[in-house]
Amino acid sequence: MNISPPDTRSNFPLEARAVLSLFALVLLLLLSGAVALAQRSVTRRYPAQRNVRLEMKNISGSIAIEAWDKNLIEIKATIYSPAAQFTPEQTEGGIGIDIVRDNHGRMVGDINFQVKVPVNSTVNIETKRGNINISNIHGDMVRAHVSTSGDVELTGLRANEVVAESGMGNIFFDGELTGGTYTFKSLSGDITVRIPADSSFNLVANGQAQSIDMNVFASPDLSFVGEGRKVYGHVDRGSGPRSSMIIFNQRGKISFLGR
Repeated sequence: MNISPPDTRSNFPLEARAVLSLFALVLLLLLSGAVALAQRSVTRRYPAQRNVRLEMKNISGSIAIEAWDKNLIEIKATIYSPAAQFTPEQTEGGIGIDIVRDNHGRMVGDINFQVKVPVNSTVNIETKRGNINISNIHGDMVRAHVSTSGDVELTGLRANEVVAESGMGNIFFDGELTGGTYTFKSLSGDITVRIPADSSFNLVANGQAQSIDMNVFASPDLSFVGEGRKVYGHVDRGSGPRSSMIIFNQRGKISFLGR
């Protein structure tokens, strides 16, 4: 009687699949652990007055500031490795966050901020890299400054002084003019200003040739010089106070929109 050795060829695919499945599971667990170590979330809350001041200096990462109807500042930070030190300071007048100072030149990862503040807050935000979004603030001053690259978006604002600056990035402002001063500057990127159609303002705008579009705010009291590189004068559309607007754009368009 001939006895043949057992045929293991049918079992090999099953064994191979089992090994591969185990390997994939281990790899998934390792990657999940790496992601968990790569970031952490922090939430801080501080009691605040209605006209509190928020000062922030970030190195890299997105910043979103939003108004709400509470006398409270809520800060949510997602911190990526290498983790930066994050130590907000509370003063009588508000909250200060300075990632540059806290880390003394260390190489650190991004920090993405989501912050809620009272409606009448004053907001002063700086970052080296990353987008800044500020919405629905009605305080005395709103400032957003990106020193290298990142977009600035300001919506629903009603402030006496607004400053938005970016080295390389678009700037979008959608708000009301209250008779104050409004400054928008970008070295490379489009600048869009959307304001009520009955707004009145003095204007000095500098950009590329034929790059400034006044749209519904075209006025005989505006002068275009240097092939349209500079526009200056005033626009009178309503009975409200006349604001002052300064716009500079080295590379990109300057556009006005009415609403």
